[in-house]
Amino acid sequence: MLRSIFFSAGLTVAVAQSAAAAWQGHAGNAQHTALAAAPAQSLSRIHWKTPIDLDPQLRDGDLKIHYASPLITAANTVIIAVKTGKAGRYRLEAHDHASGAVLWALDSAYQPPPHDWTPAYGPVLTPQNRIYFAGLGGVVRYRDRPDAKTGPGGAIAFYGKAAYAANPAAYAKTVQIGTPITADAMGNIYFGFAAAPGAPGALRSGIARIGADGKGRWIAAAAAAGDDAITKVQTNCAPALSRDGRTVYVAVSNGVNGYLLGLDAATLKPKYKVRLKEPSNGSDAVVSDDSTASPTVGPDGDVYFGVVSGTLPARHNGRGWLLHFNATLTREKVPGSFGWDDTASVVPAAAVPSYAGASSYLLMTKYNDYAGIGSGNGHNEIAVLDPNAVQRDAFSPTNVRVMKEVLTIAGPTPVPGGRPGQVYEWCIDTAAVDPATSSVFIPNEDGYLYRWNLKTNRFSQRLRLNAPRGEAYTPTAIGGDGTVYAINDGMFYAVGK
Repeated sequence: MLRSIFFSAGLTVAVAQSAAAAWQGHAGNAQHTALAAAPAQSLSRIHWKTPIDLDPQLRDGDLKIHYASPLITAANTVIIAVKTGKAGRYRLEAHDHASGAVLWALDSAYQPPPHDWTPAYGPVLTPQNRIYFAGLGGVVRYRDRPDAKTGPGGAIAFYGKAAYAANPAAYAKTVQIGTPITADAMGNIYFGFAAAPGAPGALRSGIARIGADGKGRWIAAAAAAGDDAITKVQTNCAPALSRDGRTVYVAVSNGVNGYLLGLDAATLKPKYKVRLKEPSNGSDAVVSDDSTASPTVGPDGDVYFGVVSGTLPARHNGRGWLLHFNATLTREKVPGSFGWDDTASVVPAAAVPSYAGASSYLLMTKYNDYAGIGSGNGHNEIAVLDPNAVQRDAFSPTNVRVMKEVLTIAGPTPVPGGRPGQVYEWCIDTAAVDPATSSVFIPNEDGYLYRWNLKTNRFSQRLRLNAPRGEAYTPTAIGGDGTVYAINDGMFYAVGK
């Protein structure tokens, strides 16, 4: 069926009239700032809910499955990727934002690359109102008119139509897209892919671009890094675009350690790179395929990326680090004290009235202190940090300087039978920020969705979604009408007044 779709649609890509999406994909936009365009509604009730996983698998009682961000069109149609089986197959579902009624559904035929925790399957909505989503064999499928029950679509192979047509079965067996897809302002898309040894066309795992004109190109991760030891793009790492759209940032690794790269967004030629290091001692950091950390590009062009500590046995209490670089990756700046599975959200400084520093924007991150890892005591927090001010790291035995805490707040619910002071973890990989109401929206493993009021540093609202569940981290999003969207225990929730 995929082959017939591919050839009947052809490769002509019509660029539609621009329609600003309310939420494009991972962390909301190509810079991954997670900033809402409209004021969020009150967390008064669940408008509707629907399964985002039809076959969830628990491991040791936990749900170690990453679920991707919804897409929200300018007309507030909500598109989610629903996991339909144990093997990680997915279909796209479009829902009416008010009732949750299914407008259309489309199977993807996608299969993920080899993995431990199930990777995030992340489609993207372009500013031209086209949805791109991963198919089988590294093919990217698309659908236009996402607000309508029917719409034209097709498929594109970044390595070429003729190559795919010559051996579709071999591509299906050896090539998989391994990251969420990111779109720039012109409708060009970027993603990482995995290619097994023996893949057709001498494909090697790397980074691909498909232009708005339907033309594809790719570069191997090793060539992009200038290091033959590099074998892959970090699974789950959604590429990020610089604010001028000229640079695409992505992480690559040898399976353990690696680089953050900056590539030319038009040609994928290497521009910048930095080896990812442990801030406490300069050793290589770990680039984990279980992480959904993706680069965040700040309003000033600085780049932020989360890594796992490479230092054993304490491993920085399992917190990792939020590394911080200038736009050319030539200068490493003060890191944040948490980052292993988190994409930092941008908070305008004006949204925190108590802040009196010099930075024009702040960063919101998870700040868990995992019980039983190193000196971790389970006092799990979230934090707003100043990227340009410093304090001593409270979680490192050495005198490391990290981003200054502007606000922190701990989870409110004790873990039954846990250590003294231990509370449920924050289960967020990218948190939606609403500057209009100075709020951040975060789900917790206690089963509640919280509104963190940055004016008062209190949880001004909470709404129960489900029973407590240990799970891999999930995103929140805010629609153009202010509806708040969250995921908990394999369910997708639309919440508002």
